Parts: sequence; C-alpha cells; structure tokens
Amino acid sequence: MQYEYANGIGQDSHRFMQPVEAQLKSAEKWPKQLILAGVVFPGETPMVANSDGDVVLHALTNAISGVSGVNILGTIADQMCQQGITDSTAYLEKALSFAAELGWELTHVSITIEAKRPKFIPMIGKMKIRLGELCRIDPQRIGITATSGENLSRFGEGEGIMVFASVTMRREEVTR
Repeated sequence: MQYEYANGIGQDSHRFMQPVEAQLKSAEKWPKQLILAGVVFPGETPMVANSDGDVVLHALTNAISGVSGVNILGTIADQMCQQGITDSTAYLEKALSFAAELGWELTHVSITIEAKRPKFIPMIGKMKIRLGELCRIDPQRIGITATSGENLSRFGEGEGIMVFASVTMRREEVTR
C-alpha cells in the first residue's frame, strides 16, 4: 500500500483573563477554568475567549485544517459558539471528521507552547494522554514542548499563551 503524506501547521494565542473581565462572583475566583489540551489546570487563570479558550486544541485544529483545507476556527466555530458549543474538543472533532472524509489519518502531533505560566512540566504527561484519546493515536506519537519565552514577548512576560502545532497525516495514494 502506498501513502500520500501531508504536514499541517497551526497557531493560536489567547491572553489571560483579568479580574475585571471575569466579572467575579463572590463564590468563585473565575467563571471558567484554564483548559489546555483538554486538561484542566486547577487554580490557574483562564483564557479570554468565546469558547473554553483551549489554545492547544485551537492550534491543533488549525494544523489539521491546513491539511484538509477546511477552516474550522472562524465561521464554523463561531456558529458552534452561538449554538452553545464552547468545548474546544468539538472543534477538534469537526476538523478530524472533515479530514477523515478526505481520507486523511492523523499519524503524529507536535505541540510547542510559549508562556511564562502556568508550569507545564507536571502536566505534559496528562496532556499527551488526553490528546491521544481525542486524536485516536498513541500518546507516544505526540510531542509537547514548552518554553517560558525568557520575557522576550508578551507571552514570555506572562500575559497569555501562544501555541504552535504541527501534524503529519497520511492517506492511501490514489493511483491513476
């Protein structure tokens, strides 16, 4: 069997909520949680976003869209948000389904994160496992790296998180 391979690159970034934006209620610190790669980071400041703000899943969705040619983030995700679908796993699933309709299978994911906070090292294992579940691939086919950014950008200064995602996908080569 012969395969055709394609690589996709995606990027996304969000800034952290500020107390004024959160419209704090007395019973809770934030109205939503920080979620990255489908994993809750307890006690951490959430992202500003219409959705759950999972910047890792957004970058991954964009990378898959780069292969399929069907942009999910934008009009499709905005429509989903208006319908009350704010879980970024739904956007990833939509991207994967469009790719599958075109015969593409995800074989490898690489994620790189730039942010001063939170601490990523203790959560990388959980993130890889959750991404493996969501993408239906072995977590060993997923790489996640993080850098603090050394205060060289607004992400490195702690104002938000930027993520780049790269995917490798394959499909059976069509012989003519």
